[in-house]
Amino acid sequence: MRKLFLALVVAIGAVASVQAQSKFGHLNSQKVLDTMPSRKTAINDIQMIEAMGMKELRDLDSAIQVEVAIYREKSGGWSPVVKTATEQKISGMQQRLEARQQEIDNQLQQMSADMNNKILDKVKKAVDIVAKKKGLNYVIDESSTLFASGTDITNEVITEVLKLDKQ
Repeated sequence: MRKLFLALVVAIGAVASVQAQSKFGHLNSQKVLDTMPSRKTAINDIQMIEAMGMKELRDLDSAIQVEVAIYREKSGGWSPVVKTATEQKISGMQQRLEARQQEIDNQLQQMSADMNNKILDKVKKAVDIVAKKKGLNYVIDESSTLFASGTDITNEVITEVLKLDKQ
């Protein structure tokens, strides 16, 4: 019984020692992201490219609709050969529209992923710089915790990320 009690005391002491040596920090990552000029620029760029892509797709769809209207209006007097050629033309236009839509979607996803990776790399680097300066073992995002104690490093990370963002 005495050995069990001694082992329990040693275990509690070890846990307390580890907790005393561990320093925690936390930050509001959304606040950090919202202050980054490069993120704002990236969002604007993606929105602009998306708008241009949507216009392109609307224009292609309008051209298809014109061809369909012509086909419906005039195909009654056309020979089977002309009807078939026009149907194939409309079908090809629809396939090109669908393919272009997929290309635009893929391009936007890739651009978004690339920009997000660059931005997150800067945030991680800024957090690392601040954590080392403050001697923190762990930095936790406030949005993923129910309770945050320790040092709030949000403002220091914003300062560092703005420096990195200028480079």
